[in-house]
Amino acid sequence: MVSCDRLVLAGRHVAEPAESFVNRSPRGFFADELARALHVDVQDALHQLAQQRRVTRQIVSGLYLYTAIDRTVQQGQLLTRRDVEAVPTLVDASVPEVSEEELKASILLFYSLLDEQQRRLYAGLESLKLGRGGDRSLADFLDLDPHTVARGRQQLLAQDVEVDRARKAGGGRRRVEKKRPK
Repeated sequence: MVSCDRLVLAGRHVAEPAESFVNRSPRGFFADELARALHVDVQDALHQLAQQRRVTRQIVSGLYLYTAIDRTVQQGQLLTRRDVEAVPTLVDASVPEVSEEELKASILLFYSLLDEQQRRLYAGLESLKLGRGGDRSLADFLDLDPHTVARGRQQLLAQDVEVDRARKAGGGRRRVEKKRPK
């Protein structure tokens, strides 16, 4: 059995990082978002923090949004949250309304319309979504070298992208001069 002192200590250990995360967040936190970030249950700690006026909470989209106590930070968090909530997203992207084969065909069609750099960057982006092993999976699916996928991922993360060119200056094949008889 856990003593009451130990429960208070555990609550304090959750409350301090929860308060810090909420006050430093650019858009505040819903309880489930913060629980995923901290990997612990934060419901009681957030409720206590709100009662102690160390964070504030407001109902947004039917859930409590926990925001900073500082009024200017709080307003910024609410504005940012409203902007994020306004962007339309799929309800559950893992359950598309098309068959897996149709989805693969659509991805390959889209991929075929891209130029060399766009293909590499797209492969890198999808690899980031897949996480560990994503380079190899995408390379197999798109018939690419895994190093190409890794390069696209690295370019995206470093924000090293040529805007007006498919290749860096000097890249590609050398021009061949036609031989003309004299």
